[in-house]
Amino acid sequence: MIEAVIFDMDGLLIDSEPLWQQAEIAIFKQVEIILIPSMCLQTKGLRIDEVVEYWYKKYPWDNLSKLQVEDAIVNKLIEFIHTEGKPLAGVEDAINFVKAKNIKIALASSSSYKIINAALEKLEIADDFEIIYSAESETLGKPHPGVYLTTAEKLGVSPQNCLALEDSLNGVLAAKAAQMKCIAIPEMSENHNPKFAIADMLLESLQQLDDNVWDFINS
Repeated sequence: MIEAVIFDMDGLLIDSEPLWQQAEIAIFKQVEIILIPSMCLQTKGLRIDEVVEYWYKKYPWDNLSKLQVEDAIVNKLIEFIHTEGKPLAGVEDAINFVKAKNIKIALASSSSYKIINAALEKLEIADDFEIIYSAESETLGKPHPGVYLTTAEKLGVSPQNCLALEDSLNGVLAAKAAQMKCIAIPEMSENHNPKFAIADMLLESLQQLDDNVWDFINS
């Protein structure tokens, strides 16, 4: 029986994946790494320190520290969130649907609290979540299950009684490794990726979260 729903944030609640890509492309250019959007998908769902480490291992640079690159990407992303951030389809309805079930609701993101706060402020939904938790507090980010296990602990709910809503493969892997039910809502370009078969259900958008889906997940 599902006793809590845990939302991811980037690419699920806020249309931030294009903004992440713009920020990464702009800042990595400063260390002479030329990225294109398809390359950014290789690190989708990872924490920013893991993203920077991923590209540093492939193309080491020496003009900026890794921390400087991390901070620059985060600051650029927040700038984009404030100017261009918008909710994805069905966000308000999905949150209200979960609330109507009288169960616990949380957010668990790979993004830092600085980014989470900017996004939730932009969408005006910060007060909708009982727990807001960032993987920056964990030793490892997604696909490691730590962020989900800690969120479940903070909610006081067994992971097996939690439903995670995710858009990235790394997020789905994290949720399933935590032994949670997981609904995957990938962006259109990844809808037919067979790797998402590990999710309990695949939806096209949060707009499809309804009683039929709920009954299936609870069966």
